[in-house]
Formats: sequence, C-alpha cells, structure tokens
Amino acid sequence: MISSLTPEIIYEDKNIIVCHKPAGVPTQSSRIGTKDMVSILKNHLIKNTAKKNASREPYLAVIHRLDQPVEGLLVFAKTPAAAKELSRQLTTSGFGKYYRAQALGIFEHNEGTLEDYLVKDGRTNTSRVCKENVPDAKYARLHYKVIHTGTLPSGEPFSQLEIHLDTGRHHQIRVQFAHAGHPLIGDRKYGTAACTSRQLMLCACRLEFTHPTTGEKMVFHL
Repeated sequence: MISSLTPEIIYEDKNIIVCHKPAGVPTQSSRIGTKDMVSILKNHLIKNTAKKNASREPYLAVIHRLDQPVEGLLVFAKTPAAAKELSRQLTTSGFGKYYRAQALGIFEHNEGTLEDYLVKDGRTNTSRVCKENVPDAKYARLHYKVIHTGTLPSGEPFSQLEIHLDTGRHHQIRVQFAHAGHPLIGDRKYGTAACTSRQLMLCACRLEFTHPTTGEKMVFHL
C-alpha cells in the first residue's frame, strides 16, 4: 500500500507522471472521502508546486485505468496537450499495456488470442461476453502466453500468463479469461470459489508509449 498516501513515482517531468498503483486503491473515484490515485497525485503535485501557484488545483488527466484490485503501472498527463497526445496513442497502436496474471487450469495452447464482444452493466459494475449485435457491445482482443504452470495448495493446477491488451474494455482481462474457462486467481467478481481465497493475481507490469512532447520511446517495467 501507499505509505502515508505517498505515491510511488516511477518517472515524472513537466508533462507526465508514471506511477505504481497499489492493489486496493482506485484509479479515480466519485465517492467523497475515498483516496484514489488522482487525489493522491494531486496532493503530491501541490506539495511540489511553488507557493505562488499553491492555491490553484493542479491539472492531472487520467489516460487509462486499472481496476481497484489490480496493481501496476499508470501514466497521467500534467498538461492538456500531453493528455490529448497520450489519448490519441491509446486509441491507435502507439500504446502498449502488458500484464502478468495467474489463471486457474492448464491452457490447451501455450499462446493464443482471445476475441470477444463485451457489454457493461453499470448497475452491477460488471461486464459479460455477448454477441456482436447486442446494443453497446464493444470488441475486445488480447494476446496471452503461458510462461509457467503449477499447482495451488488446494491441488488445483494454474497457469502464469503474460498478457498484451489490444483493447481496453471494462474488466476485459478478468471477463475474457473467466469466459474461456480460466478465471483469474483471486477474482471475487468473476471467479469461482476455488480462486477467491487470495488477492487478485493480476499486475500491469509493463507500459510503453511515446513521450507526448519529445517523441522519445518510453518503456517502464515492474
């Protein structure tokens, strides 16, 4: 967790902040009093702002999100121009999001692609796989590679995965693997009783993008 609500900054300049979000902390929350990464980072920026600008709330734009139980790398924009460019990359092919996960079971293929259509239910804050013609359905695609297999203390087999997201849908990784018969270990929302006894085993471990002003290729690892 964040010690005394001090963020773990991986990289920062005048345009962007890259940080390590702990599991259990929301990226952004509408609940009053809830500490999320946006409020934590804004407090960090205020503390590091010259006194003459201290009364002005710092600009901080959310570019992408991680589910509350997921830990990992996030990039935020500190200027509108940086936000616009990073958002453009996110919706094209210039933004790379990579994950490590542990899923129940042994996969038939050591590498593969999952392609589905997902629809979100705002009332329950869940998503599900659906047919393409369902209203508000969105295409979802990811690639996975099995890097290790093992056995849980309960005796159930599991697979450790590397995952590359091509799209960024609501709860995408969790929903697609559960639908494929391999729910993530620790997933209390989409998993089975066998995989809910520990924290969600999903981490955003690698992030790639082009710096919004310098054009430099930026790569970050956990």
